Amino acid sequence: MRIVAGKFAGRDLVSPQGNRVRPTAENVRSAMLDMLKDDVPKARILDLFAGTGALGLEAISRGAVYADFVEFRPDSLHSLRANIAALRLLKSARVFKRDALPFAAALEANKYDIAFADPPYGSRMLDRVIDSWKERRFSRVLAVEHSADHELPKGDIRRDFEDTAITIYRL
Repeated sequence: MRIVAGKFAGRDLVSPQGNRVRPTAENVRSAMLDMLKDDVPKARILDLFAGTGALGLEAISRGAVYADFVEFRPDSLHSLRANIAALRLLKSARVFKRDALPFAAALEANKYDIAFADPPYGSRMLDRVIDSWKERRFSRVLAVEHSADHELPKGDIRRDFEDTAITIYRL
Protein backbone atom coordinates (compact mmCIF):
# COMPACT_ATOMS: atom_id res chain seq x y z
CA MET A 1 0.00 0.00 0.00
CA ARG A 2 1.30 3.45 -0.88
CA ILE A 3 0.36 7.12 -1.14
CA VAL A 4 -1.07 7.66 -4.62
CA ALA A 5 -0.70 11.41 -5.30
CA GLY A 6 0.65 14.66 -3.92
CA LYS A 7 3.92 15.44 -2.19
CA PHE A 8 4.24 11.92 -0.74
CA ALA A 9 3.22 10.08 -3.94
CA GLY A 10 4.80 6.66 -4.17
CA ARG A 11 5.71 6.44 -0.47
CA ASP A 12 4.92 3.06 1.05
CA LEU A 13 2.68 2.72 4.09
CA VAL A 14 2.97 0.11 6.82
CA SER A 15 -0.07 -2.12 7.25
CA PRO A 16 -0.78 -4.62 10.03
CA GLN A 17 -0.82 -8.30 9.19
CA GLY A 18 -4.00 -10.33 9.38
CA ASN A 19 -7.51 -10.15 8.07
CA ARG A 20 -8.95 -7.75 10.67
CA VAL A 21 -7.72 -4.75 8.69
CA ARG A 22 -9.12 -3.95 5.26
CA PRO A 23 -7.14 -0.97 3.94
CA THR A 24 -8.86 1.15 1.34
CA ALA A 25 -7.72 -0.03 -2.08
CA GLU A 26 -5.45 2.47 -3.84
CA ASN A 27 -7.86 2.97 -6.76
CA VAL A 28 -10.78 3.62 -4.39
CA ARG A 29 -8.74 6.00 -2.21
CA SER A 30 -7.48 7.82 -5.28
CA ALA A 31 -11.00 8.18 -6.68
CA MET A 32 -12.34 9.43 -3.34
CA LEU A 33 -9.65 12.09 -3.05
CA ASP A 34 -10.14 13.05 -6.70
CA MET A 35 -13.86 13.53 -5.98
CA LEU A 36 -12.85 15.87 -3.13
CA LYS A 37 -10.02 17.66 -4.97
CA ASP A 38 -11.55 21.13 -4.48
CA ASP A 39 -12.18 20.51 -0.77
CA VAL A 40 -8.78 19.08 0.24
CA PRO A 41 -6.37 22.05 -0.04
CA LYS A 42 -5.92 23.61 3.42
CA ALA A 43 -8.57 21.29 4.88
CA ARG A 44 -8.86 20.09 8.46
CA ILE A 45 -9.30 16.31 8.22
CA LEU A 46 -10.90 13.73 10.52
CA ASP A 47 -10.15 10.07 9.76
CA LEU A 48 -12.53 7.84 11.75
CA PHE A 49 -11.74 4.11 11.95
CA ALA A 50 -8.35 5.26 10.67
CA GLY A 51 -6.57 1.90 10.46
CA THR A 52 -3.25 2.67 8.75
CA GLY A 53 -4.24 6.31 8.25
CA ALA A 54 -4.13 6.00 4.47
CA LEU A 55 -7.12 8.30 3.82
CA GLY A 56 -5.96 11.12 6.10
CA LEU A 57 -2.33 10.78 5.01
CA GLU A 58 -3.37 10.87 1.35
CA ALA A 59 -5.32 14.06 2.09
CA ILE A 60 -2.28 15.68 3.73
CA SER A 61 -0.17 14.60 0.76
CA ARG A 62 -2.64 16.45 -1.47
CA GLY A 63 -2.60 19.68 0.54
CA ALA A 64 -4.71 19.28 3.70
CA VAL A 65 -3.32 21.20 6.68
CA TYR A 66 -3.65 18.48 9.30
CA ALA A 67 -5.51 15.30 10.19
CA ASP A 68 -6.89 13.83 13.37
CA PHE A 69 -6.93 10.02 13.33
CA VAL A 70 -9.28 7.96 15.50
CA GLU A 71 -8.40 4.29 16.01
CA PHE A 72 -8.37 1.91 18.97
CA ARG A 73 -6.97 -1.43 17.74
CA PRO A 74 -3.34 -1.85 18.92
CA ASP A 75 -2.05 -3.37 15.66
CA SER A 76 -3.62 -0.58 13.61
CA LEU A 77 -2.36 2.09 16.01
CA HIS A 78 1.17 0.77 15.65
CA SER A 79 0.99 1.01 11.84
CA LEU A 80 -0.72 4.41 11.96
CA ARG A 81 1.94 5.89 14.23
CA ALA A 82 4.72 4.35 12.12
CA ASN A 83 3.24 5.88 8.95
CA ILE A 84 2.92 9.33 10.52
CA ALA A 85 6.53 9.16 11.75
CA ALA A 86 7.87 7.88 8.41
CA LEU A 87 6.26 10.82 6.60
CA ARG A 88 7.51 13.23 9.31
CA LEU A 89 4.01 14.50 10.03
CA LEU A 90 4.17 14.60 13.82
CA LYS A 91 3.17 18.29 13.80
CA SER A 92 0.37 17.79 11.25
CA ALA A 93 -1.31 14.75 12.75
CA ARG A 94 -2.88 13.72 16.03
CA VAL A 95 -3.84 10.19 16.98
CA PHE A 96 -6.77 9.52 19.30
CA LYS A 97 -6.86 6.03 20.79
CA ARG A 98 -10.63 5.94 21.04
CA ASP A 99 -13.74 4.25 19.76
CA ALA A 100 -14.84 6.24 16.70
CA LEU A 101 -18.57 6.14 17.47
CA PRO A 102 -18.59 8.05 20.77
CA PHE A 103 -15.78 10.26 19.47
CA ALA A 104 -17.94 11.35 16.48
CA ALA A 105 -21.06 11.68 18.65
CA ALA A 106 -19.28 14.15 20.95
CA LEU A 107 -17.90 16.45 18.24
CA GLU A 108 -18.98 20.06 17.90
CA ALA A 109 -20.36 21.52 14.68
CA ASN A 110 -17.91 22.56 11.94
CA LYS A 111 -14.82 21.19 13.69
CA TYR A 112 -13.48 19.70 10.43
CA ASP A 113 -13.66 20.38 6.72
CA ILE A 114 -13.67 16.72 5.68
CA ALA A 115 -14.40 13.61 7.73
CA PHE A 116 -13.62 10.14 6.41
CA ALA A 117 -15.32 7.04 7.80
CA ASP A 118 -14.44 3.49 6.79
CA PRO A 119 -15.78 1.15 9.49
CA PRO A 120 -15.85 -2.63 9.19
CA TYR A 121 -18.12 -3.79 6.38
CA GLY A 122 -21.27 -5.57 7.48
CA SER A 123 -21.63 -3.53 10.68
CA ARG A 124 -24.10 -0.75 11.39
CA MET A 125 -21.36 1.53 12.71
CA LEU A 126 -21.44 3.62 9.54
CA ASP A 127 -25.16 4.29 9.98
CA ARG A 128 -24.42 5.61 13.47
CA VAL A 129 -21.62 7.88 12.18
CA ILE A 130 -23.94 9.29 9.51
CA ASP A 131 -26.62 9.89 12.16
CA SER A 132 -24.07 11.73 14.35
CA TRP A 133 -22.96 13.80 11.35
CA LYS A 134 -26.56 14.72 10.45
CA GLU A 135 -27.23 15.71 14.06
CA ARG A 136 -23.99 17.61 14.77
CA ARG A 137 -22.56 18.52 11.32
CA PHE A 138 -19.02 18.09 12.63
CA SER A 139 -17.60 18.54 9.10
CA ARG A 140 -18.60 20.27 5.88
CA VAL A 141 -18.07 17.00 3.99
CA LEU A 142 -18.51 13.40 5.14
CA ALA A 143 -16.90 10.86 2.80
CA VAL A 144 -17.63 7.23 3.59
CA GLU A 145 -16.39 3.94 2.20
CA HIS A 146 -18.78 1.02 2.53
CA SER A 147 -19.89 -2.27 1.07
CA ALA A 148 -21.75 -1.63 -2.19
CA ASP A 149 -24.76 -3.55 -0.88
CA HIS A 150 -24.98 -1.47 2.35
CA GLU A 151 -28.09 0.70 2.02
CA LEU A 152 -27.35 4.23 3.19
CA PRO A 153 -29.26 7.50 3.09
CA LYS A 154 -28.88 9.17 -0.30
CA GLY A 155 -25.74 11.25 -0.49
CA ASP A 156 -24.67 14.01 -2.84
CA ILE A 157 -22.39 11.65 -4.79
CA ARG A 158 -22.06 7.87 -4.89
CA ARG A 159 -19.57 5.85 -6.86
CA ASP A 160 -19.32 2.05 -6.96
CA PHE A 161 -16.20 -0.11 -7.36
CA GLU A 162 -17.27 -3.76 -7.58
CA ASP A 163 -17.98 -4.69 -3.91
CA THR A 164 -17.03 -1.27 -2.52
CA ALA A 165 -18.79 2.09 -2.74
CA ILE A 166 -18.02 5.67 -1.80
CA THR A 167 -20.78 8.02 -0.72
CA ILE A 168 -20.14 11.70 -0.10
CA TYR A 169 -22.42 13.91 1.98
CA ARG A 170 -22.16 17.71 2.02
CA LEU A 171 -23.69 20.42 4.20
